[in-house]
Amino acid sequence: MLAIIALSAAVAIAPLDAPAIFARATKAHGGEAWARAKTLTLSGHAIFYAPTGGTVASRADDYRMWRVYDPARSASHAAEGKVRIIAKSGQKQLFTVGYDGVMTWNDKGVVPKAEADTYWASNFGFGIIRHAADAGFKAERMPDDWVANHPLYMLRLTDPEGGVTLFGIDQATYAIRTMAFATPRGWHERIYDDFVRLKNPDWLQARHVTLRYNGVKQNEVFWTRTIVNAAIPESLFAAVKSP
Repeated sequence: MLAIIALSAAVAIAPLDAPAIFARATKAHGGEAWARAKTLTLSGHAIFYAPTGGTVASRADDYRMWRVYDPARSASHAAEGKVRIIAKSGQKQLFTVGYDGVMTWNDKGVVPKAEADTYWASNFGFGIIRHAADAGFKAERMPDDWVANHPLYMLRLTDPEGGVTLFGIDQATYAIRTMAFATPRGWHERIYDDFVRLKNPDWLQARHVTLRYNGVKQNEVFWTRTIVNAAIPESLFAAVKSP
């Protein structure tokens, strides 16, 4: 009897492994509806900082992103699905960038593939967590950490092509609070905060995202509206001429 009790206690306090933590994070963010979302539309505002001097370089009072997800995604830091981002200050367009599933373009026109690959390798990374349980992905626990007084489970996710991303999962809520990976621009980290839960579908959304490269804050995004699985016109992802 004592042996059975001891065994039960050992099982009860066994530490969570990385796949179990990723599964809990998926559930916390909305479960299958979150993991297999078809589209996502976000809008809000953003602040862009100068690389030196501690000053604000620009503000986008209208900042929007549209995403169409690839359900078979297997590369963490490469262009996938479709994406369009627009940043405006008043009537002035600060920049726009898009990917139509084949070609990347921006204000100046079509971006050469090598340049586009470098750009997306420095920016794409969060969405791969939706595929953590898919075949070919490897999940590992790293030493626990903290961010903004929140204790985190730190996990390393390696995709089938060898791409690596670190995720910090809140130990209390299982919200995804940090993401980090090596890029052509240096070490990139994002910190997520100010979470809100949506309904229909159930969806946990971070409304404040801070982006850093090599430890230096580059910009902050404040999302004020989230729309999941709405139809997005194909024309939105087609290359446009600079205004």
